[in-house]
Parts: sequence; structure tokens; C-alpha cells
Amino acid sequence: MKARLPQGMGGGGAANLQQLARQAQKMQERMEQITAELEAKDYTATSGGGAVSVTVTGKMEVKTIDIQPEVIDPDDAEMLGDLITAAVNEALRAAAAEKEEKLGAISGGMSIPGMF
Repeated sequence: MKARLPQGMGGGGAANLQQLARQAQKMQERMEQITAELEAKDYTATSGGGAVSVTVTGKMEVKTIDIQPEVIDPDDAEMLGDLITAAVNEALRAAAAEKEEKLGAISGGMSIPGMF
């Protein structure tokens, strides 16, 4: 007994494979374009009510750290370190979330190894 494919499935063989490859290439090109756009963006986050402000790039690199002078307490360096850490982590989370959102929309939520 032969198995039958639903109408519209199969029968195209190489043509369907070529069309799928073209679609994948277009999707990859679009993802590369969006990745380049996101890498050019800056993301800023603050902590301590604005006492510390950190800006990171879409490449996940710290660009600037601004510290208000009144939070620099030589007797409490640990608190300053915590404020910087919190601001850096929040800025990195924002950059990663936007990248995941934009690239996920293109890929339809598929996890494609090596794409992002």
C-alpha cells in the first residue's frame, strides 16, 4: 500500500527545496540586518534613583558609567559596586530582550543554531 501525501505536499521535490533555501537565505539576511541595527544602538539603565547610569552597546559592551559624586563614599565602596552592577545588568538585559524580541519575530520563535 502506498502512502499518499495531502494535496499540495510533495510533488515539487527540488523546486520546493530551492524555494525553502531562498526563504531561509532571505530570513538570514533580514536577521543579519536587524542584528547590525541592534548592535549600533545604545541602552541606558540607572540604579540608586539615578545615582549611577550605565550605557551599553547592542554588542553587549559597556560604553559609559556615570556616577553622581554624592554616592561616592570611601567608607561604603561595596554599595557603589552594587549600584554599578545593578545598572550594568539592567542595561544588558534591555539589549538582550530587544534582540530576542526582534529576531524571534523573524524566525517565528524557531531556535536556529548559529543565528543568534
